Amino acid sequence: MTTLEWLAQGALLLLLAVAVPFAWRLERQIAALRREGAAVTNGAAGMAEATEAAEAALARLRATAEQAGRSVAERVAVAEPLRDDLRYLAERAESLADRLDGLVRAARPIASGLPERAPEPAAPRPAPLPAGMPRSEAERDLLRALREAR
Repeated sequence: MTTLEWLAQGALLLLLAVAVPFAWRLERQIAALRREGAAVTNGAAGMAEATEAAEAALARLRATAEQAGRSVAERVAVAEPLRDDLRYLAERAESLADRLDGLVRAARPIASGLPERAPEPAAPRPAPLPAGMPRSEAERDLLRALREAR
């Protein structure tokens, strides 16, 4: 072999000697990545399970919210006629109270022996319901209570 060949082989040997430690380090890092890859895969599987559980819980929550919304709508539908009945009864009760107040004020001078003063004009009487028109349960209870109070 010639000197040039010896020099070329020596340089190649030197380069191989430098490359071997780098190859070992690279091999150890690849092995570590493979080990961590399994952990990443397990973590991704856990994340997928958590996502599925969250989606299922969200679907149950939506169903519960829809059911609650329907329930509230039904209760509102039932409460609206009652509200109207109560408003009507309150208006009638207010007019009756005004009329009763006028009668009480007119009766006080008579009861105390003082000269009678002119009674205050009574509030207009609500129009009676047409015959056969049903009264609400609340109105019937109020009228029964007023009759019993006399």
